[in-house]
Amino acid sequence: MQHVVITGVSRGLGRAMARDFAANGWTVAGCGTDAAALQSLARELGPDHHVQACDVTDPDAVEEFSRAVTGRFGAPDLLLNNAAIIHPNKPLWEVAADEFSRVIDVNIKGVHLVIRAFLPGMIRRGTGVVVNFSSGWGRSTSPEVATYCATKWGIEGLTGALAQELPAGLAAVALNPGIIDTRMLRSCFGPEAGSYPTPEQWAKVAVPYLASLGPRHNGKALTVPGM
Repeated sequence: MQHVVITGVSRGLGRAMARDFAANGWTVAGCGTDAAALQSLARELGPDHHVQACDVTDPDAVEEFSRAVTGRFGAPDLLLNNAAIIHPNKPLWEVAADEFSRVIDVNIKGVHLVIRAFLPGMIRRGTGVVVNFSSGWGRSTSPEVATYCATKWGIEGLTGALAQELPAGLAAVALNPGIIDTRMLRSCFGPEAGSYPTPEQWAKVAVPYLASLGPRHNGKALTVPGM
């Protein structure tokens, strides 16, 4: 049995990946912040998996999540830093300080906390892949999403440096998932988001692709094929 840890499984891409990884025989451990959504996902996945409330910006909560997961399943084979947020579209000078900070806290600091909690066990075992979710806006820019762009460009740099630090047998990659009809995309694109694949459609392609990643991909900036 292979083991995947996924952040942000309350909805969207994280929830779709959790379902498809489980359907493909993986042991899934996921976290999120929507208690009702997590409860329904836990019921759906069943007792052989682990779903837990955890805010990735809270160091103690992340450590507790890591202890619960690794104590039961060991270190993950695949660590997917998927959790991310965006604020409503607006010019950078109109972004409130607390809005800016919250996006930075989730999208960058949260990734760091999850890596700190799970990666040492993967290193001790000598295998594993860390996938930090980036974006098309981590490799290009658009107006009114400057804060989100800053975080995803940061993820690209963070992941590249991490890849250079890892011992042989492990990998870190930055992944652009493509354009998917999620609640986040609808906040940016409005109804136009409906012309893109749903998270469920996306996961049918993305999950086998993610499962195929290994040490040969270390340091690469990847995009889900066809997205």
